[in-house]
Amino acid sequence: MSGTPLPSALEVREHWEGLVGRDIEVTTGGPMVDPVLNGGALVGVFVDRLMKLSALVLFDLPLAAHLGAAIALVPARTAQAAVEEETLPAALTENAGEILNVTAALFNVGDAPHLKLDAVYAPRDPLPADVAQWVLAYVRRLDLEVEVSGYGKGCASVLVL
Repeated sequence: MSGTPLPSALEVREHWEGLVGRDIEVTTGGPMVDPVLNGGALVGVFVDRLMKLSALVLFDLPLAAHLGAAIALVPARTAQAAVEEETLPAALTENAGEILNVTAALFNVGDAPHLKLDAVYAPRDPLPADVAQWVLAYVRRLDLEVEVSGYGKGCASVLVL
């Protein structure tokens, strides 16, 4: 059995494009998403079948708002208002959380251990210590700048532990 793969930027882009039904532009080399800065971040925690923390996916607040709005065809102005107010409404949080849930498919390839979404932490929610210690760590990671066509830009970090 091989380890959990770190998806490529192309795989991430194609996966999220398929979910939201819009063009998405992804650029590698973005900043690490820090959940304590600029309104916080939506954090998805992925575990294996033994409940071992295995991967994290973080959307900064702007990207969570844009993806959460785009997947449900919510007007872009709703996402923009969330970004300006630095508050992610519950509906956009739930929608972006669903994107995190389906993002588990990026880790579940070949004979890699099966991962599932275990928890989602909303922006400004405190992270458990065992999660927080990894967010800015230099592990296998992909830091992306993401633009959702018709909505806006944000950043994502994908970490495999």
